Amino acid sequence: MQTPAQQIIAQLLVDALNLEGVKANEIEPDAPLFGGGLGLDSIDALEIALAISQKFGVQMQADDEQTRKAFATLATLTEFVETHKK
Repeated sequence: MQTPAQQIIAQLLVDALNLEGVKANEIEPDAPLFGGGLGLDSIDALEIALAISQKFGVQMQADDEQTRKAFATLATLTEFVETHKK
């Protein structure tokens, strides 16, 4: 079950990546975003980081360990955005 904040980030993922056949409410909070799970790749990570920056003003640095950990799951990504948004 997604929290309200996770629902917002999940919808952002679906919209930013044009995920056909994926509904935001079907993204499991603890499922991996890369590899298994949604099967996203590094290009998708750039698109997500850009969308998060535009919507929330949160900068995600590719060489930052915190950023890499944030992209693990919907739950970790949401927590990162909530912690860093302006």
